[in-house]
Amino acid sequence: MPDDLTATAGLSLGAALTIVGLLITFFVWRRKGAASGLRGVAWSLLPLAAGLLGLMNAIWQFVLSLVGIVAGLVFNPLVWAGAAMVGVSVVLYVVSGFMRVRGVGTAPRGAAENGEGGAKAAGGAKSAGPAAAPAGQVGSKEPPKQSGGDDLSDLGDIEDLLRKRGIE
Repeated sequence: MPDDLTATAGLSLGAALTIVGLLITFFVWRRKGAASGLRGVAWSLLPLAAGLLGLMNAIWQFVLSLVGIVAGLVFNPLVWAGAAMVGVSVVLYVVSGFMRVRGVGTAPRGAAENGEGGAKAAGGAKSAGPAAAPAGQVGSKEPPKQSGGDDLSDLGDIEDLLRKRGIE
């Protein structure tokens, strides 16, 4: 295969590709109609236009470069090792997502900070009833704890407003 194409070779290659495209377009036109056929004719004329403009050499160089890169990737064992690592990463990510949704392998919120949840997280037992909302949130059974300089001291007013509107 030559590395460079002459102007005549580029024009000949463009004409050959256009003829092949027009033959395929003929069958597409008969099977799918005029709209698809005209679109096929438009695409088929592009190689001839590239040959007439002298761009076929640039396209030829591009195609040769792509073939060289793909061939280098396909036959390189390091690339296959990297592809395997990407696959393992994707599988691990998806599995961890399923685990988080089902609550498997996750510690309850605040358990690590308070030192709780060692036996509960290990046992995995859950209560049968609905879980109570954490303190300070709408619908919680316990009143929020007041801290000295907390800006969230008026949270009760907000809860009352939400209850009046029917939002709980």
